[in-house]
Formats: sequence, structure tokens, C-alpha cells
Amino acid sequence: MPHQLDLEGYLQRIGFVGEPRADVATLRALATAHIAAIPFENLDPLTDAPVSLELAAIEAKLVNGQRGGYCFEQNALFSAVLKAVGFDVTGLIARVLWNQPEDAESPQTHMLLRVEVEGESWLADVGFGSMALGGALRLVVDEAQPTSLEPFRLVTDGVQWRIQARVGEQWRTLYRFRLQPAEPVDYVVGNHFTSTFPQSLFRHNLIVARTLADRRLALRNREFAMHALGHESVRRTLQNVDEIKRVIEEQFGIRLPASPVLDARLAALPMPEA
Repeated sequence: MPHQLDLEGYLQRIGFVGEPRADVATLRALATAHIAAIPFENLDPLTDAPVSLELAAIEAKLVNGQRGGYCFEQNALFSAVLKAVGFDVTGLIARVLWNQPEDAESPQTHMLLRVEVEGESWLADVGFGSMALGGALRLVVDEAQPTSLEPFRLVTDGVQWRIQARVGEQWRTLYRFRLQPAEPVDYVVGNHFTSTFPQSLFRHNLIVARTLADRRLALRNREFAMHALGHESVRRTLQNVDEIKRVIEEQFGIRLPASPVLDARLAALPMPEA
């Protein structure tokens, strides 16, 4: 029997007040509340714990367990929520280009959602870490669209689409994708690669992120950063395991997993390059 999502429990987890409806205002509000309440984090791959894409396991972890997760978990949960509210949702899959050349050959390791609402197509994505999309984007080309923080836009060559964010004076690409719906097995393969491949970024680095109404919080290994629009970024280096764990708990609201190897993995994290 398929798992039945606890929609009310999810809405309480993200602090959503009111009656959710299948409209644009609700879509935007849910996405913005989700990324503020449920952080991006990769503690399971870092500590060799399996990452399940079963909805019951995701709900137990992200909703009931006061944890976060990465894109496959975050957007699988969000898709289930949107469908429970009454939205028409299709899963897509993308190749990440953030901090890479525009023509980089990258694997399909990112999940996003296409949502049909009020006669238009929208894109939603609550799982892109430090550049999470605050709200949703209309599926239109070359139009700067406001979000809860930076403007975003979509560009296309007619086949490939790219999501870009306005960072400072530049448009920077997050990832590229096609509009062809992904099959569930695509996410299984991407999740397996991301969480178990020996050279996967998530196996050797601590990556935690949370997007609030006025700022983005990011932890990459020992560097904790706060990025507020219109202000210089504030960064500090975390010196020891206790300090790292305190920031994860207090700044990101994560209940740390009971892993026998967590402290050792955190102790081994490299210092930022000078």
C-alpha cells in the first residue's frame, strides 16, 4: 500500500499558515517556507549512511526527524506535497553547472519540478543548496523574475534550458536540463551515484545550506558564511568538531544523526584555502 503523506505534519514543519490551494500564490509560499525550514545537507553520504528515496523514509527524516537532505529527497518530498494539495507535477532532471564552465560535461544528478498551475507552466526547486530558488519560475525565456532573494531567469537554445541567478552584476548558471519528464529510475541512478560514488563531492565534503527571507546561510566544510542581499558576505572558519556541530544545530536547525563516525568525519574536514 502506497505511503500516505502527512500533509498537516509537513505544513507544521515549514510553518505554513492557512489553507493550501493549487494556485501560484500557494506554490510560491510553500517553496519559500520549505527552504527556510528544511535545510540542504549531506550528512548521510558523508557518514556512509544510505540515502533512501522512499517517501516514508524521506518524510521520517526531513519532516519528523528535524533533518535536511539533498535534491532528490527535498524535491521528492515537495512533489508529494504539491500533488497532495492538487497541483499537476512532473519531475525533471538536470546537469549541474554551478561554479563550472558553461560547456562542462556533468552527470544528471539534480532533480527539479515542472508544475502546471493556473494555465501556465512553472518550475520549482527546493533542493539546490546555497542557491535554492525562493519561490517558483514561470517557464518563459529571457525574463528576469523576482524571487524571495535574487532575480532568476531561464534561457534556452530550443532544446536545453538553463536556470540562471543574478549574482552581483552577472547572470550565473545553476544547471541545464530538458523538458522531457524524468523516469523514477533516473533519480535512483542519480541518487546512487551522488551518495556512493567514491569521488562524489558529497562523500568527502560537508555541505549545508539554508535560505531565509533576507539571507542565505552556507557551510562548506569548516567555512560558515552568511550572504545578505546588499551586504558584504560574512565568513568565519570553524576550528573544531564542537563548533561545527553547534553551527549545524543552531544556525541550520538540524538534529544531528546518531552516527558512530560523525565526529571523525567532521574532524577530518579541511581548512579553507588561504
